[in-house]
Amino acid sequence: MTTAPSAAPSEAAPSGALRQGAALTAALAIWGLAYWRLPLAADWLTTSLLGLSASKSLGAAVSFFLYEVPHVLLLLTLVVFVVGVIRSFFTPERTRRVLAGRRETAGSLLAALLGVVTPFCSCSAVPLFIGFVTTGVPLGVTFSFLVSAPMVNEVALALLFALFGWRVAALYAGTGLAIAIGAGLVIGRLRLEGWVEPWVYGVKAAGGHPAEERLRWTERITAGWEAVREIVSKVWPYVVAGIAVGAFIHGYVPQDFMASFMGRDVWWSVPLAVLVGIPLYSNAAGIVPIVQALLGKGAALGTVLAFMMAVIALSLPEMVILRKVLTLRLIAVFVAVVGAGILFVGYLFNLVL
Repeated sequence: MTTAPSAAPSEAAPSGALRQGAALTAALAIWGLAYWRLPLAADWLTTSLLGLSASKSLGAAVSFFLYEVPHVLLLLTLVVFVVGVIRSFFTPERTRRVLAGRRETAGSLLAALLGVVTPFCSCSAVPLFIGFVTTGVPLGVTFSFLVSAPMVNEVALALLFALFGWRVAALYAGTGLAIAIGAGLVIGRLRLEGWVEPWVYGVKAAGGHPAEERLRWTERITAGWEAVREIVSKVWPYVVAGIAVGAFIHGYVPQDFMASFMGRDVWWSVPLAVLVGIPLYSNAAGIVPIVQALLGKGAALGTVLAFMMAVIALSLPEMVILRKVLTLRLIAVFVAVVGAGILFVGYLFNLVL
């Protein structure tokens, strides 16, 4: 008796793609329904189930928290999925090859743009820095990438667009890229290669360029799901903590009090926001709800943007990690240059907006 031939890989692939497409369609439908019903659900939980008045401080804080937690997490899930698919077209190795041999001006511009879409986190700062330097990427270009990658965070950009509109998102992206490019050009002109830890230059660059596998769309969508599983599982506690802080500000902090030290008329508000932001550790998704609450309480946009950028781009944990490859003098220059750019952005937008 003969057995039926097994399905060839080419025949199995379409059925797998159809199942994946159906799962994606169902997930998007559930996402849309949940997002659409959020306001009613938060209002029912606050007023009917808990018996709180939204006009009172506690009720306002609880309502903010119950709405914003699923709101931001739903947005975060969708954004991370889309970004995961986009990132499947980019790898750190490909980025390194593109930047190697570029002149400082063109290289800093390209590095800042690539920093937005290339996978990057604080834990990868050291290997990326070593890989860039040892393959001929100029120091200034390397710093443009290191500033842009965390600062112009695509997740933060999408959340800002969803919560505040294109104007705030464009301001965030434009000023962040300008700071990254400017910092790279300044550090490149200072010729501070001697302030890199000496052992870095002793690391041999990986030879050759292995051929990169061309992924199918089913694999890219799988990469999106994997990004959701990996990233959202790590950042959701920061999101909840950030929303909890935002809920307290929303419910209990008087508007006049917030405007008194974060308003545009207070000259020291911007440097204070930067100084407060540096020692804090949060990812972009966790800081956006706090930004939302601060703006809602009358804080000036420039001051709040300066605070957000300081938390994301000048976080103390990242400085500690970079200390492995940079001398304290170079870290001080890096903080001073980026900090000056953030201060300029804060004062500029407080002046013109």
